[in-house]
Amino acid sequence: MNWSISFEPLISWPFLALVLVPLALLALVGLWFRQRGAVLRFVALLALAAALFNPVFLNEEREPLKSVVALVVDRSQSQDIGDRTRQTDEAVAGLQQRLGRFKQFDVRVVEAGKSDAAEERTETRLFGALEGAFRDVPPSRIGGAIMITDGEVHDAPSGAPDFNAPLHALITGNDHEKDRRIRFENAPRFGLVGKPLDMTYRVISTENETGPVDVRVSVNGEQVAVEHATVGQAMPLQVTIPGAGRNIIELAIDREPGELTDTNNRAIALVDGIRENLRVLLVSGEPHAGERTWRNLLKSDASVDLVHFTILRPPEKQDGTPINELSLIAFPTRELFVEKIKDFDLIIFDRYQHRDVLPILYYDYISEYVEKGGALLIAAGPEYAGEASIARTPLMSALPAMPTGEVVDKAFYPRLTELGQRHPVTRGLDGSATEPPHWSRWFRTIGVQNPQGEVVMKGADNRPLLLLDRKGEGRVGMLLSDQGWLWARGFEGGGPHVQLYRRIAHWLMKEPELEEERLTAEGRGMVLEIRRQTMADDPGPAQIITPSGKTLSVKLDKSEPGVFLGSVQTSEIGLFQVANGDLTALAHVGPVNAPEFADVVSTQERLKAPAEATGGSVRRLASSTGSDVTLPSIVPVRSAGEASGSDWIGLRTTDDSVLKAVSRVPLFGGFLGLGLLLLAMGSMWYREGR
Repeated sequence: MNWSISFEPLISWPFLALVLVPLALLALVGLWFRQRGAVLRFVALLALAAALFNPVFLNEEREPLKSVVALVVDRSQSQDIGDRTRQTDEAVAGLQQRLGRFKQFDVRVVEAGKSDAAEERTETRLFGALEGAFRDVPPSRIGGAIMITDGEVHDAPSGAPDFNAPLHALITGNDHEKDRRIRFENAPRFGLVGKPLDMTYRVISTENETGPVDVRVSVNGEQVAVEHATVGQAMPLQVTIPGAGRNIIELAIDREPGELTDTNNRAIALVDGIRENLRVLLVSGEPHAGERTWRNLLKSDASVDLVHFTILRPPEKQDGTPINELSLIAFPTRELFVEKIKDFDLIIFDRYQHRDVLPILYYDYISEYVEKGGALLIAAGPEYAGEASIARTPLMSALPAMPTGEVVDKAFYPRLTELGQRHPVTRGLDGSATEPPHWSRWFRTIGVQNPQGEVVMKGADNRPLLLLDRKGEGRVGMLLSDQGWLWARGFEGGGPHVQLYRRIAHWLMKEPELEEERLTAEGRGMVLEIRRQTMADDPGPAQIITPSGKTLSVKLDKSEPGVFLGSVQTSEIGLFQVANGDLTALAHVGPVNAPEFADVVSTQERLKAPAEATGGSVRRLASSTGSDVTLPSIVPVRSAGEASGSDWIGLRTTDDSVLKAVSRVPLFGGFLGLGLLLLAMGSMWYREGR
């Protein structure tokens, strides 16, 4: 019971002062001059004032509030090492039992540190979880916090946390733990394909070792070297980037006896391979309306170095005009097609015909160039069907189709074939989804017979329009019309000439994204996403090997023609091996070199500063000689008292309470107050009347 007195005046305070102040002055003057009856007048004035002030005794019934105590449990992956999970579970159960004995504590259990698929980096952030637990609690009701963790907390403040209550940390593990890890010191994100990339790494040991250690270097899952490193020293490393796109560089060391884990015995670097400028040789025949279409496209691509020659005057033409007035530069046939032909990534013949500009032997060199991995594109016009066609040269062995000699001059809409709807070069071309396609017509097709490779576009009368073929290690493309410039000029609305021409050129130059059969995998957060490009109707499920060695099977669903997708959510961090048919891929899921595994040795140092700043403590759950959990006693303390001892931890109690009911007892209410007032006034009147 809480008794107090309150005043509830019958009239407002200004009027009360207006009435009582003059009367009080008169009464005090009477007392000062010792007038007769002054004491009775003063007593009557007090009775009147008490009646007007209306004093009331209040009896409040209050219920005390509980102090809020947060029990923060570290469930990060480093807590799965050794006996830490068991120690954590035993400590949580024991503390809940002990805290349950105290009715003045409201215990909130918060589990933190679990990886989230939306997170890009895995860190143990216990203080963020603690802040969330106390978000709706007034500062005066915070009784304290107990953390059960291995001490590897990445958001620990350097001083006191944002609450005024004891913070206690109970550390799992033991103080004789041993671990060795490897990490990249310098790992560029980009590298030139086929060029060495300089990197540095370091092997670190908890025991400050300085001896040698073998480091296995793997690129995209294949071991390429074994480096000899010195523990504790920064070591140089050179790796050749094998291909464009994402490349995975992995360093690995053997596990030593007694190590906590081998999870951090591997380090990953993701390097995007960038090709140097691609060299393209464009040879145009006689000038025509679309001559500059290929030139303009290739010149606009910053990744392409273009060498362009146009044959304005064939050698057999003799009209007496001086040579220096007809040509800007001599055509360096030997330099281009003999000495430096291997330097070109792509050769394009745009409406070119054999007119003795190139010696007949040079066509053999071009065929050999294709067989050994080169790329050739024939942009055919009427010349391809004529007597001087390059198909009548030794180049014929590299060509996917021979001309029939027929030139079909007929309006048509270029259309995708069934294969073309799935092929990466033509799949999803802008405007191809409607019938007729939402682009302009062409008016000429060159007839061919016995086409090889893949016909991905068709022209008039369903004749082949675009052929893509492989010859040996190289690739050949053939566009059997010279009307593509109509799209570039915007005729009848134009068409996707830039998109189509660029895809053709990059497919010929073996751009990975345009491969017909391709398997890629990528980690997004804690989700493994798989993408399969194929010309088949159903590639079947993908087989996955997780970092721990488990095998999974994931169904691939059709996303669009020629593309199948699949995904799987996982809690494992590391390299996943994905296979489908004869194709394999690697993907790293989760944060690369996650801070969670950068240092897995349990420690008391990170939490010592914030705990001591609040009067709390940091101690291990297990002794140095064993793994049995020993819990400290829990003692409720006042805000000014000590909060920790050698074998106990203190939690603050609060003085806050909730008002449930109030009882009122007026002192001058009813007949008692009226009687006292009449007695005082009557006594004064009686004395004044004598």
